[in-house]
Amino acid sequence: MPFGSNEEYNLPIAKFESMLKTNTVFFFDSTDFEHIITYYLDEGKVAKAKKATQIGLEQHPTSSELKLLEVEILIFENKLDKAEALLEDLEEICAHNVELYIQKANIFSKKDMHQKAIQTLKQALAVNGEDPAADILSMIGMEFLFLEDYANAKDYFLEALKEDHLDYAALYNVVFCYEYLADHDGCITFLNDFLEVNPYCEVAWHQLGKQYAAKKLYKESLSAFEFAIISDDSFIGAYFEKGKILEKLKRYNEAIDNYEYTLELDDPTSFAYLRIGKCHEKLGNLDLAKQNYYKTVHEDPLLDKGWLAITDFYYRLENFQKAKYYIQKAINIDEDNVLYWKRSAEIHKQLSMFEEADIAYKKTIELGNYELDTWVSWADILTHLGENDTAIVTLLQGLEFYPEDSGIEYRLAALYYLMHEDIKGQYHLTNALEHNYDGHELASKLFPAIFDRPTVKNIITKFKKAS
Repeated sequence: MPFGSNEEYNLPIAKFESMLKTNTVFFFDSTDFEHIITYYLDEGKVAKAKKATQIGLEQHPTSSELKLLEVEILIFENKLDKAEALLEDLEEICAHNVELYIQKANIFSKKDMHQKAIQTLKQALAVNGEDPAADILSMIGMEFLFLEDYANAKDYFLEALKEDHLDYAALYNVVFCYEYLADHDGCITFLNDFLEVNPYCEVAWHQLGKQYAAKKLYKESLSAFEFAIISDDSFIGAYFEKGKILEKLKRYNEAIDNYEYTLELDDPTSFAYLRIGKCHEKLGNLDLAKQNYYKTVHEDPLLDKGWLAITDFYYRLENFQKAKYYIQKAINIDEDNVLYWKRSAEIHKQLSMFEEADIAYKKTIELGNYELDTWVSWADILTHLGENDTAIVTLLQGLEFYPEDSGIEYRLAALYYLMHEDIKGQYHLTNALEHNYDGHELASKLFPAIFDRPTVKNIITKFKKAS
């Protein structure tokens, strides 16, 4: 009975597996060993690949192809000196073997010698002749990526795609380069040209949809994702992206349909449940929103967006006690999550639990959140607690990040007046008036006793007349 191509490929692997189990030695020709080793390397089974290489070289000690595979394994294991030594020996007997240059380039790349890797890969192209291999072109593109030369990288990935239009890795890399170069229009032109030749490439349609979305061309984006689904009706990523666009167009029921379809295609994902919950909340279906938020954290208990969604759900309902419970649960899972601590501070502030809010804001700053409202809100909490000195220090720190913010300046002015440091108070009040004169009306509501003082009113009046 004749074997098909797959059977011809799989037979040596099955035979080799049997040999390992029975601890017997079978003979294979060198081509079979090449198939076996390559198969194990592709599967990430390096130990078996090494075993096959060892036995293969014992049976075929002069096979340059097997020795080159040994070099590949040595490079994978970062044994670069051994790999280089073996390549030097091989260079004398197979100087025109393309794989020799590829492995040399891999060593240069591992050593961060990317220009030398590129030169060596260009030699490989020359050896390969008039029919350049897409994988070599892509490798050159990757070396340019390592050098952050995105323009040249893009050109080589484009060349790789010309040789093999099914090279999706090259396609993704072309798009990546266009995005890094902030050339959305160029990327859209490229993808449309590519689709003229490959009209059923779901990956290209998907990427085109994302490019249109980046330019907020939602109608065109939606069409692209629909074509991606027509090309592959099980393409989960396209359904997700289509759902996100439908959300932006406020077509929430249709968005839900797309997200729910992904649940039928594959295992449930926390992202799908989260988006479904958001859509239901926008539609006013609060019970369904809540159910899906709970499913989100059940599916992925470590997803911060899920816990924040539940917390914010109750926060918007002004059920601050429940919001406090869930944000604390989130903090217990990841105590270094800055978003959790900031939300905790806001919730405790709403509950008039000012000492707890103070702790949370302090932790928020320690974790690197330097947003303007964080500094201002924390200072307001400290002021409420009567810790004026600490509030001033906090505002001065905030002023380093936001030197022209009138809100910080007005607060500093009021606090310095409270501390009987009128000269400093006047200095910051003048700065605040210069940045935003009308802001003194809000400041007077926060510190009525200070802004009712005749001296302060006089400064504001004189500033108005002078301007």
